[in-house]
Amino acid sequence: MKWWQKAVVYQIYPRSFQDSNGDGIGDLPGIISRLDYLAKLGIGAIWLSPVYQSPNVDNGYDISDYQAIAEEYGSMEDMDLLIKEARKRQIRIVMDLVVNHTSDQHPWFIEAKRSKTNPYHDFYVWSDQANDLGSTFGGSAWEYDEHLKQYYLHLFTKQQPDLNWANENLRKAIYQMMNFWIAKGIGGFRMDVIDLIGKQPAQKITANGPKLHTYLQEMNQATFGNSDLMTVGETWGASPKEAKLYSDPKRQELAMVFQFEHMTLDQGQSKWDVKSLDVAKLKQVLSKWQQELSQTGWNSLFWNNHDLPRIISRWSDEGQYRLKSAKLFAILLHLMKGTPYIYQGEEIGMTNRKVTSIDQVDDIESRNAYQELLAQGLSQKEALAAINKVGRDNARTPMQWDASPNAGFSQGQPWLAVNPNYQTINVAQALADPNSIFYTYQKLIELRKNNPLVVLGDYQLLKTSPEVFAYYRTYQEQKWLVVANLSHKENSIEITDEISQVILDNGAKPLVKGRNLLEPYDALVVKLA
Repeated sequence: MKWWQKAVVYQIYPRSFQDSNGDGIGDLPGIISRLDYLAKLGIGAIWLSPVYQSPNVDNGYDISDYQAIAEEYGSMEDMDLLIKEARKRQIRIVMDLVVNHTSDQHPWFIEAKRSKTNPYHDFYVWSDQANDLGSTFGGSAWEYDEHLKQYYLHLFTKQQPDLNWANENLRKAIYQMMNFWIAKGIGGFRMDVIDLIGKQPAQKITANGPKLHTYLQEMNQATFGNSDLMTVGETWGASPKEAKLYSDPKRQELAMVFQFEHMTLDQGQSKWDVKSLDVAKLKQVLSKWQQELSQTGWNSLFWNNHDLPRIISRWSDEGQYRLKSAKLFAILLHLMKGTPYIYQGEEIGMTNRKVTSIDQVDDIESRNAYQELLAQGLSQKEALAAINKVGRDNARTPMQWDASPNAGFSQGQPWLAVNPNYQTINVAQALADPNSIFYTYQKLIELRKNNPLVVLGDYQLLKTSPEVFAYYRTYQEQKWLVVANLSHKENSIEITDEISQVILDNGAKPLVKGRNLLEPYDALVVKLA
């Protein structure tokens, strides 16, 4: 068994976690100061969103130097200290690897624009003609360069030119950079939009290009293949069949991928066209992934990250049932097979922060979408409602540590406004309350560490009413039952087994053999006789 199969990973968005110097931006010394808190939670790894040198057009996902730390976050000495101090607490640092594109300020791209014969020119994707490929952030994916009379590809902002993975020298330079970080003692890599590196834009192929897995196998052999590292690829469109290609150990590619099928169930024609969640579809999708990857490959388990709105605000109740529903989502996810991820603040039940003007929005994707939604005929109110529901700033508001000014995040003016509910939803309050969401997460992490059933057990979905999500986990002679009522309404469930022990609940009444009435957002896990 690999260490990352038993571990729970905690994602830190550095800009919003803890500011140590009063400039309103979270930093590496701030993270170091909070490691004891994370050790108390029990996590085994930190996924650290980018802290590399960057102009911050896309909040660090536009990298200008892979082997330097952005000044606002600290120094390379701070980074080395973070790795060392985390290790002391049995926590590994997983770096965010962004190698589909760089910043346009990266020395490679500056050189690439000098001439068509420059050795770095072919590190990027150029074309004499632009086709109709679109950027994820709106508009064309091609930008014209007057000097070279050529277009360069950018699947994200125009300040994020796409790298040309067909160039062997580029690949070698990337592997050299990865080995620089491996030598520092990191615990692995989270790979940003890694399914795009095999792109063939002339054929309009962006994700899952024909050479993608060849590149990943080469990367594995040249870098982390012989190390005890965790690797997880961000693959927005992956099917279970494709996920097995990435994560089958025999293929020597990645440990696992992030797939997003379950996280797009409330989308209509676009991300901004939001509909209500169909719980029956959620059950079907998550169960499909549990079963398809049960023998080959490995699942990642998550509700939240820096690109997604807060799950309580999105799919449950941030009012009367905030506490109960937050625990429900924790119990439902963490008892599945795979590696769970907690996004900062999820463990205390942080919620979306509503804005009343586009001027309060920092995220470039949301700002671009706002203009596009207005152009489509939506009113300002309707466009803001969509951003308040699913915009990325919802996940990026500063971590809520205590009830002091700025939630204890910073002595200065935070780079993004703190959610006003920080005076009641914060870490200090959670740690002081034995019934808090934090302690549910802590218990779930302990259960994973101490029970092979959670890590290795089989999964089986029960037939229930549409809004009740119930499944068995079985391993050797043990059998557990997880039950969750994802509804504001009461529901019932028929239990055919004798129950020997309640392992964890969110305030739900104990189950009995026979018919059970479930109150809104009841969730519990029981051991069966």
